[in-house]
Amino acid sequence: MSEYKSPIWHPYTQHAIAPEAIHIDRAAGAYLFARGKDNSDNPEDAPENERCIIDGVSSWWVISHGHCHPDIVRAVQNQAAACDQVIFAGFTHEPAEELAEKLINITDDHLSNIFFSDSGSTAVEVALKMAIGFWEHTGAPRRKIIAFEGGYHGDTFGTMSVGGRSIYHKLYQPYMFDVEYIPFPEEGKESSCFDALEKILKDNQDDIAAFIFEPLLQGAGGMRIYSPDVLKTISDMCRAQGILLIADEVMTGFGRTGTMFACEQASLIPDLLCLSKGLTGGFLSLGATLCSGAIYKAFYHKDKSKMFFHSSSFMGNPISCAAANASLDIWEREPVLERTEQIAKSHADAACQLSKRSDINNIRQKGTMLAMDIIVDDAGYLSNIQSELYSSLLSQDVLLRPLGNSLYILPPYCSTGDDLDKIYCAINKTLNDVLHRV
Repeated sequence: MSEYKSPIWHPYTQHAIAPEAIHIDRAAGAYLFARGKDNSDNPEDAPENERCIIDGVSSWWVISHGHCHPDIVRAVQNQAAACDQVIFAGFTHEPAEELAEKLINITDDHLSNIFFSDSGSTAVEVALKMAIGFWEHTGAPRRKIIAFEGGYHGDTFGTMSVGGRSIYHKLYQPYMFDVEYIPFPEEGKESSCFDALEKILKDNQDDIAAFIFEPLLQGAGGMRIYSPDVLKTISDMCRAQGILLIADEVMTGFGRTGTMFACEQASLIPDLLCLSKGLTGGFLSLGATLCSGAIYKAFYHKDKSKMFFHSSSFMGNPISCAAANASLDIWEREPVLERTEQIAKSHADAACQLSKRSDINNIRQKGTMLAMDIIVDDAGYLSNIQSELYSSLLSQDVLLRPLGNSLYILPPYCSTGDDLDKIYCAINKTLNDVLHRV
């Protein structure tokens, strides 16, 4: 391994043992292109001296329609030439106004107001602050939050607090606020989740402000799935006590689970909806927190001290909003959900084949996500198998980034059957090479 020389400190990377980062020169469709080696099976437009890597994780779950979709490129270029950035306090612009209208149209009338920010973590932070502020400003303070064990909502202190207490955040636990956790409702153990929630509601009457959740699919917590019926039951139990529902659809939104939003499958309209990642098709960073009219009105007052105190410099950035508008236009013009359905079908077929292997278990699929657990002695996020799996797959020019011993696929929606077959074949070869040294 060559000595790491770049001054860049990369996320979730232990530089003492990590190989040098791969330099990407360009991206298109489901592929990343880097200088390196010749590949005879590169897409036709790839120069011979480029290495062609299939992006099997949508570059951390953000790319929807494919890298550098020409419609989004064009929208960004046009907006950059017109207005790059403007302070969002006291000013507005057409891309933001258009985006707000589009988001309200594709969600529900209950969600009547939108607060733009700049990332998924900040979208969730905003929702938490809105929920607490709502109860304070209505004269009935509630200060506790309910969350699932094992969840992940971001890496800022508020979002760390409502996430699962794991290796991700162990160092910072003394600085986090307390949260009431309920067990993850895995299949066959849903009753333990319901019982725990019932006890929390009984012991903390009139003091629970909100329940925050990743609907149907926990992402960084291990790609864990639970049913729409379970989510509906839990939400109904919370609603019975007036508890606000915060849906973190930063990852699950925009088609990842098979519908535009995962909450749709549970016939659930949250009070606060957090969006990012696929909001711009993955092109630029942008966050959005949609809230009910009641929450907005709680801050609507002639008393300036009751305004919502939150801001970031680039919130509502015109170029990011233009990218989001272009992405949503693609949803209207192109058969995007049909593409996600085809990916889901390919995943289902692959899952049947992979289930014949004795070295993996817990194969699970939700929409465009397919995951499996590699059977090892040191299961968990710090499993030593992670780096071996990652390196072996990358040597086959397939980018998958295992969560410890959990291996998953979450591809861009433009991925073809051939692209997916390449990923499935690489997984089989990697399991043979790494686990059995075949």
